[in-house]
Amino acid sequence: MTGNSPRQHDLDRVGRVFLSQALMGTAPLFHPEPPIIPERSPPPLRGRKEPCRRRDNWPMTSVAAAAPASHRYARVLSIAGSDSGGGAGIQADLKTFAALGCYGMTAITALTAQNTMGVTGIHGVPPEFLKAQLSAVIEDIGVDAVKIGMLHAPEIVRVVAWAIDTYRIERVVLDPVMVATSGDRLIAEETVSVLVHELFPRATVVTPNLDEAALLLGRPIDGIDALDAAAADLLALGAPAALLKGGHLPGPEVVDLLARPGQPLLRLAANRIDSHNVHGTGCTLSSGIAAHLAIGLPLTEAVEGARAYVLKAIAAGASVRTGRGHGPLNHGHAPVAARLLPL
Repeated sequence: MTGNSPRQHDLDRVGRVFLSQALMGTAPLFHPEPPIIPERSPPPLRGRKEPCRRRDNWPMTSVAAAAPASHRYARVLSIAGSDSGGGAGIQADLKTFAALGCYGMTAITALTAQNTMGVTGIHGVPPEFLKAQLSAVIEDIGVDAVKIGMLHAPEIVRVVAWAIDTYRIERVVLDPVMVATSGDRLIAEETVSVLVHELFPRATVVTPNLDEAALLLGRPIDGIDALDAAAADLLALGAPAALLKGGHLPGPEVVDLLARPGQPLLRLAANRIDSHNVHGTGCTLSSGIAAHLAIGLPLTEAVEGARAYVLKAIAAGASVRTGRGHGPLNHGHAPVAARLLPL
């Protein structure tokens, strides 16, 4: 191993590298040596005096001849866990970013073994490697907005807070993922207070569902009449804005509440869609808000645009069967072209 920083194209050339579970959290990053590629002699001409040459053999494009760039993509970074079933987490985020015309990137905080039935295992990424992912992406490509999802441990939360401050990230959507759709808990108890202290003040908006808000506030939210007080109390925890998602409440309508200091509560209601396929709804909503913020929309319009996308994705996926449990939304129901921003 060398002291050089890891490069993805180096890692892609590594055939099989396994770290035991005992060593995964403490082992140093693997730094493979670049392979030595021997020079090859050209093949015989087989009767021809000169080899056949084509102008477009190598490469297909020329960097030297390329026109100077005038635009860039709207860039959104997901800092979240991986859902092996593809319905939530970074997988749902990337699908949402692409569907809304944004360039998606990831910094993975944890690996989960899960499917439509539930979560069977969680394997945390070491904080040093999360920091390496963040630095690699932000220092090269840059970000216009960040969506934060599953942060399972206090040291992971602190790395994310470091990145927001170090790189001066201004548009931050914090989805405090604590409980999966299946009811499985995804965060350690001691992480909750660190999350509130470190990330609530740094976020643009926090987007808890009712179960997550109950954990944050230390009390149940058992009716639509309790939403107003809960939203106000989330602001009191230090969040600049809070979108309290009321989808878990019974009734013919789904009511979300957007709270901002010094402004009236914005009640967002829609008819409930009858569907068993709602896995990843919260991830999709928060990543949709981040995508809309990345293209320059103000918060209220970003929330309204993301809700409209989610509702249509639920409706488009209601009749589709995926697995034996809660299936995913139809993220690709109406993709838009990539949004290009001037340099």
